[in-house]
Amino acid sequence: MTDAKSSNEQIDAGASILGLPLAPGISRLNGWSLVVVSFFSIGLLVFVTVGTNYVLGANLNIPRKDFGTINGNLVVWTEVIQILMFGAVGVAADRIGRRPIFIIGMLVMATAYFLYPLSTSLTDLTLYRILYAVGIGAAIGMLGTIVADYPAEQSRGRMVAMVGIMNGLGVVVITVVFGRIFPAVLEANGMDHLWAGRAMHWAVVAMCLINVLIIRFGLKGGTITKRHERPPIKTLLRSGLAHGKNPRIALAYASAFVARSDLVITGTFTVVWGSVAAHNQGFGDLEAAGKGAMLFALTQTAALVWAPFMGLILDRINRVSGIVFCMTMACIGYGGTMFVVDPLSSSATPFFIMLGIGQMSAFFGATTLIGQEAPRAERGAVVGMFNVVGAIGIILSGTIGGRLFDSIAPWAPFVLIGVVNGLIALAGIVVRRTAPGPVPEGPGQAWRQVKARIRNFAS
Repeated sequence: MTDAKSSNEQIDAGASILGLPLAPGISRLNGWSLVVVSFFSIGLLVFVTVGTNYVLGANLNIPRKDFGTINGNLVVWTEVIQILMFGAVGVAADRIGRRPIFIIGMLVMATAYFLYPLSTSLTDLTLYRILYAVGIGAAIGMLGTIVADYPAEQSRGRMVAMVGIMNGLGVVVITVVFGRIFPAVLEANGMDHLWAGRAMHWAVVAMCLINVLIIRFGLKGGTITKRHERPPIKTLLRSGLAHGKNPRIALAYASAFVARSDLVITGTFTVVWGSVAAHNQGFGDLEAAGKGAMLFALTQTAALVWAPFMGLILDRINRVSGIVFCMTMACIGYGGTMFVVDPLSSSATPFFIMLGIGQMSAFFGATTLIGQEAPRAERGAVVGMFNVVGAIGIILSGTIGGRLFDSIAPWAPFVLIGVVNGLIALAGIVVRRTAPGPVPEGPGQAWRQVKARIRNFAS
């Protein structure tokens, strides 16, 4: 039986990567493959915003004043599809495994990206965006579940930070290289404007297919539990809601409501804000899309620099306290955008840096807490519910945010999310007092011993 297994599926108890212990049964190859897959997956997901603004301008000739509302509507379509999918995807992950669903998701997303630049109407664009949503519903649902599966508990915060760093690097590289540099080089060498945009999308299709190969040969196959340990499908279907009775899982669900909204609001409206501002300053379609992409890249670069510190913090403190800290940082980061006048000016840079820090903090806090609290045998279902709540948050923020962007000011959707982040931080304070949960063992132990000695000395 053992001989039949591929090397990446061998149980490698005690394995670690970069000094971070992995969960039992997860090999070093699995761990490193997760790191690489994390680089590709979120960057490929976020690229759709750059592609959407290109298609709206170059293919459909839609006025810039309508970009915010249209992007918001497309976000809503994306999240409605994901709400319909996440529960079933989570159950399937617990029954047949993460890897096949992840592969299917990436292949569907590749198909959507192939079709996207061929849009000739807003209806076409919406249909292809729905197809894209089916792909990311499977792919990103599995990425979140695998991130919860792979780390040992004492390294969970730092592993989430490592994944977050790779997410951010992927977003920056894919957005800048394929959203700005690649099409600009093609146009400079005489390629037609429309075909340069199509080539930009089809290069991203190739990246999706590369990611499929890494998932197939690098990630762990099978299910996380043995057949006799798997709960019945009926139990899995209701487990996401049932586990919400745990105050810390309920807090994680509430955090998902804004943490996933944070990422989408940042990815969508930062790019639109920069693109519209650049077009108003006289730049063409591809150049304006590139300016928007660079603005988003700035926020992600700030998030990358902040990520290691956030990981260290979350492995040293109670994870509910981590939520309070993370959501407070996000509240500050998103709220600060109301002071931005020209997003492309150097004076706006500190605000977008803080925006990136806040966005990454919210993501880390929510992901670390749900990873700690989700039960092993029903993790896919619980993470599925976590994603459903996040999708509902994105629908509301996308619908309301797009209209606020067009009718009030570009900073309005960011401030909206900042206020909600502040409310979640207050809820976290309540949970910290009533149901604090464990403090992670490991790197924080020495610090806790020092604090205990100080208290003993003081008493």
